[in-house]
Amino acid sequence: MRKYLLAALLVAAVPLTAVAQNWLGTYAVTAAGHRIGNPNATTKLVEYVSYTCPHCGEFYKEADATIKLSLVQTGKASVEVRHIIRDPVDLAATVLVNCGDPAKFWGNHDMFFARQDRWTTTWQLTLPSQRQRWQSGPVADRMRAIASDLDFYGMMESRGYSRVELDKCLTDEKAIEALSKKTDAVADAAGVNSTPSFALNGKVLQGVHTWGQLQTAIAPPKK
Repeated sequence: MRKYLLAALLVAAVPLTAVAQNWLGTYAVTAAGHRIGNPNATTKLVEYVSYTCPHCGEFYKEADATIKLSLVQTGKASVEVRHIIRDPVDLAATVLVNCGDPAKFWGNHDMFFARQDRWTTTWQLTLPSQRQRWQSGPVADRMRAIASDLDFYGMMESRGYSRVELDKCLTDEKAIEALSKKTDAVADAAGVNSTPSFALNGKVLQGVHTWGQLQTAIAPPKK
């Protein structure tokens, strides 16, 4: 009995610090975007992406889980997402992804890419009269029309948002203009004009636009 009691005490004495930290729960809003992971990681990856870019959607499906589980979760790398806005639909999506509590950003971001095939198919089936509403009139009306026609409202409501919350974001023209100007300035400062593009430890990776190319760039040098 005493032997088993001693063994139990020894197990209980293992310090809690022996459990590795999961860095996927660490995120921050930066001056240029949103970062997840260890802020002091030796590998700092920046992704310049657009929600209406099919190549960005392909990259997300191929790479996101691997990057988060093998690099971000373990603290080896942090990932920062910076927006590149290509068109009115992209603007509406970006506004909604950033809507409300910053803690919801990553779930919103994941949803728009995970469901990209679905809502872009809906986009292809819209009528010219619908798409005309996206291009003219007050910005607030355009944003709400896109959100309605492409079921962005339904997507965001599945994330716990109310229609009132969503309309508040979609009709805040000053905030929308500021977001648009900020993304343009971020892209111009980095010299990025295509998506997806990447920066590694502060340096934009020229000619790197796929997961295969990025894997090579972040792989440790061979000895």
